Amino acid sequence: MRKIAIYGKGGIGKSTTVSNLSRALAAKGKTVMQIGCDPKADSTKNLVGGQPIPTILKTLKEKKKNVQLEDIIVEGDGGVLCLEAGGPTPGIGCAGRGIISAFETLETLHAYDTYQPDIVIYDVLGDVVCGGFAMPLRNGYSDEVYIVTSGEMMSMYAASNIAGAVRQFANRDYASLGGLILNAKNIENEEHLVHKLSQEIGTGVIQHIPRNPVVQKAEHQGKTVVEAYPEDEMTYVYMTLADKILKED
Repeated sequence: MRKIAIYGKGGIGKSTTVSNLSRALAAKGKTVMQIGCDPKADSTKNLVGGQPIPTILKTLKEKKKNVQLEDIIVEGDGGVLCLEAGGPTPGIGCAGRGIISAFETLETLHAYDTYQPDIVIYDVLGDVVCGGFAMPLRNGYSDEVYIVTSGEMMSMYAASNIAGAVRQFANRDYASLGGLILNAKNIENEEHLVHKLSQEIGTGVIQHIPRNPVVQKAEHQGKTVVEAYPEDEMTYVYMTLADKILKED
């Protein structure tokens, strides 16, 4: 079982990238489990028809000790196993702590042993890398980290911070940095800026995802591009990303 954490600044298109990657990996015959680690709980929506799924935190609150795996895991397009950690009511509680509680619940319920996924992907908010948001980097939860970024300054700043956090844990045999995923926003000199960043943080750009309106077109249907438009050139882009990540194994 490979465990991959994908980080990125909020609004960068990380969840769109992750859900298309999960669907592409599923199309290649892999059993994929995608875990959204963002209080907005919208990581998996394009895999389940655009509808929200029960979050682990909310289910814990409602059912307490009676939570079962079928209460929190929804099978999405292509058989992707979808979970959302969720978060506290805005202004009350700690979102990072919510991620910790979600991970502890999955261990208690033996989720990984029960479903035996080939690949687990954690979709993690990367604006801050502290507390629960750093959980996928620690304690063996993930083997490798990829960072979604664009050429926008704040996106690259967040990517640099995330890379720094990965380095902090490097000497403890925790997750390693696999590379950057450029989700283009059509910024001037964008490729040059992101490649320069990759050199500064000691990694590479493993895939360039061009800006294409078909992505939003698919999202309006509550689907991934891979599901809605399997013959489109953007599906090829996500399939290529899946191939590169599989090759990294």
